[in-house]
Formats: sequence, C-alpha cells, structure tokens
Amino acid sequence: MLKILKRLAPDISRVGMIYNPDLPTKGDYIRWFEIYAGQLGVQPINFPIHDIADVERSIASLADQSNGGIFVPPDLTFISLRTQVSALLIHHRVPAIFTSPAFIAAGGLASYAPDPLVMYRQSASYVDRILRGVKPGDLPFQQPTISRLVINLKTAKSLGLTVPDTLLVAADEVIE
Repeated sequence: MLKILKRLAPDISRVGMIYNPDLPTKGDYIRWFEIYAGQLGVQPINFPIHDIADVERSIASLADQSNGGIFVPPDLTFISLRTQVSALLIHHRVPAIFTSPAFIAAGGLASYAPDPLVMYRQSASYVDRILRGVKPGDLPFQQPTISRLVINLKTAKSLGLTVPDTLLVAADEVIE
C-alpha cells in the first residue's frame, strides 16, 4: 500500500499512519508500517486517533510541512468517519491510501485491500463445513488471495497528482 501511495505521490517523504490505539492489532500494523516506510525511504509517523478532532490535528500537522501522506489501516472507527476524513485530506491537500474502497466513494484518493466478496465466499464455505460437522479448530487459516486497487482520478486531480498509466492499468476500478 505504501508503494502505491509513493507511486501516486512520488514526492512524499513523510507518511503518517492514523490508527485507533485501542485495537489489539495496532502493534502489528505499526511494526509493518515502520519497516515498509523505511524501505521506501519515507519517514513513518504514528498518529493514534480517538476522534475526528485527532484526525484533523494529525492531517493538519502533515500539511504544515510539504510532502506528507497518510496511510489508514482497517478499522471500523475510520469507516464511520470516511466522509469527514476524506474531506479533511482534500482540504489540507494530503494524499492518502486506505484499506477500504468505501473511502474512495467518499472522495478518498486510493484504496488497496482484499476483495470483500471473495472473503465472504470463503467464509460461507467455512460455515457450510462447520454445519456439516467439521470442528472450527480443524479448518485451515486462510489469507485473502485477491486484492482490489481503486483510484479516484477526481481526487488525484484536485491534489495536483498525475496517476501513472501503470497504476491506471493495474486498477480494478477507476472513479472519474
């Protein structure tokens, strides 16, 4: 995801991850975020968020200096705030990548995430197997295998970004 953000906004040198510090998975996201940011030569900045005021302060702090971007990991808290978060990012002219296409429909720049329909189908096969008597503990753990890239060209244009043709071709959906 950070690679995609860097390709969309090649000048970014700092990326902030806004996350809910109450999530039990936050440590995993922070660790991977810092590793991949370092590999891409961008400074990782962690922004623990509890409400929309925290989101606005974080985005504004990135906007105060040039070349900042935002990464939003999966969290239902942020999905419920997607319209406000997307509007703040556009207002402050900060590019962001999300793990939910719901943000893109609300005006966000790009998302890259597992395809929820494929995941629901996989879940349905597990439910079927459990109902047929298989113990849940006997079922193998499955990782998502198909991800979708969604890009909002209107937002890219408003941020002054030119989306590379290679990303447009790779995108599963382009919103114009």
